[in-house]
Amino acid sequence: MNIGEFFKLGVDGEFQYFTMAHFIPLIIMVGIIFLIYKKRIFLRQYKNEKNIRLVLAFIMIIADMSYFWQKMYIGSNIKDHLPLTICGWAAIIGAFLLLSESKFLFDINYFWVLAGSSNALITPAVITDSGPMHFRYYQFWIEHTSIFIALFYMIFVFKMRPTIRSFIRSFIALCILGVISIYVNSQIEGANYLFLATTEIGDSVLNFLPTNLYIRVPIMATVIIILFMLAYLPYYIKDIKQKGNKMEITDKVLAH
Repeated sequence: MNIGEFFKLGVDGEFQYFTMAHFIPLIIMVGIIFLIYKKRIFLRQYKNEKNIRLVLAFIMIIADMSYFWQKMYIGSNIKDHLPLTICGWAAIIGAFLLLSESKFLFDINYFWVLAGSSNALITPAVITDSGPMHFRYYQFWIEHTSIFIALFYMIFVFKMRPTIRSFIRSFIALCILGVISIYVNSQIEGANYLFLATTEIGDSVLNFLPTNLYIRVPIMATVIIILFMLAYLPYYIKDIKQKGNKMEITDKVLAH
C-alpha cells in the first residue's frame, strides 16, 4: 500500500469490534493510566512535569486537527465534518485543561469523557471502514484514548475531583452543544451531529433509540443523566464514607 492509500478510507467492515485491532489501543490506554497512577507521587515532584502535560496536550490537538486534514485530503464535504462532537471538544478542552489546570474545564470534561466518550471506545462505529492499514484508525484511537489519559492524569497527579457543581456545569455545557447540533442537523441534509438525528453507520449502542427527534432527545437526556450519576457515584460513596468516619470520630471524642 502506498502512502496515498494510507490516508484514504478503506472498505466498510474493515474494522471489526472486539478484535485485536480493537483491544490493543484499549490495553495501551489502560497501561498508561495505570503507570500514571503508580508514578503519581513522582510526577508531582518532577521538576519538568509540565513538559509531560505539554507533550500530551500537543498530541491531543494534533490528533483532533488531523481528522479535518484527512477529510480535506480525501475530498469530503466540510459541512459533514463540523467541530460538533463530544469527543472532539473533549480533546480540545482536555488539552487546555492540561496546560491551565483549570477546575472549570475539568468539571466539564470529567462527565463528557466518562459518560460520553466511553461509547466511542466500546463501539467505535465511525471507523468501521478504517483498520490498522489506514491513517483514520490511528487518528481515532490516539485522540480518543488521550482524552482519558489526560483526565486521569489530572485526577491522579493533581488530585482533581468532580462535585455536584461539576455535574451541573457539564450538563449545561452539553445542553448548549446539543441545541447547536440540533439546529445544524435541521439545516444540513443528512447531518447527524451528536447522533441527535438518527443512528450512526455501523453497529452502535445508540441504535436502539427511535429516530423521532421529540422522542430521541428526552431518552438521550435521561440516559446521559444516568451515566453522569454513575460517573459521580464513586465520589459520592467516598464522601458518604468520609462523613460517616468523621461523625464516628466525633462521637468517640464526645464520649470521652
